[in-house]
Amino acid sequence: MREIYDDIRSDFRYDHELNGCLNCGICTATCPSAQFYDYSPREIVQLLWTENVEQIYDAMQEKIWACAQCMTCAARCPFKNSPGGLVMIMREVSIKHGMQSAKDVLRPFGRVMLKLITTGNQLSPDMIQPDHFPDWGPNIQKVEGDLKTLRKAIPVRTLQTTDTAWEVSLKTSVEMYTIWEMTGVLSSLEAMDENLFDVIEDFIDEKREEYEEWLEEQEDK
Repeated sequence: MREIYDDIRSDFRYDHELNGCLNCGICTATCPSAQFYDYSPREIVQLLWTENVEQIYDAMQEKIWACAQCMTCAARCPFKNSPGGLVMIMREVSIKHGMQSAKDVLRPFGRVMLKLITTGNQLSPDMIQPDHFPDWGPNIQKVEGDLKTLRKAIPVRTLQTTDTAWEVSLKTSVEMYTIWEMTGVLSSLEAMDENLFDVIEDFIDEKREEYEEWLEEQEDK
């Protein structure tokens, strides 16, 4: 627990996000998540300010994942705190340490990550299914159905699907892989989902080999 707290405290953003607390409650009063979940931005600030290591660890099990990152708290705080920014640091540390809470929250997005890395595109409506996003509630049912038929009536180019997504160049893909590797994204992915990491790592290796072959062809020409 102390090691986790020390990682939070040593983050270069920490001193910019936490200046103190007047206990006014404005952050919690204006927080959308606080109205629907067991979550309070003020509680996060006070836990970190008082260095309550055990309760900080407890908050990282569930509460920090309720934050919507809207940053209303930062805009309203008279002391210039940013509870949302602190939550972001806590989330990153939980991923770094491979905490189970982070794995549970991020697991449904593994398919999105796989699609983004393998195609260069983001989540498309075709991928949205209730089983993968249970926390989205019953309204998710509205996006199910024959999407291809629906799009014939609305042929808008921006409505991409998994079958008609735009093509990302090989060079751009390799550059993206390098950025994710150098910034620690792939290391974080390995800590969260080793099986998904193995699949993506094999795919990246293939793409890099393909790119090197393409470069050799260009030199020959």
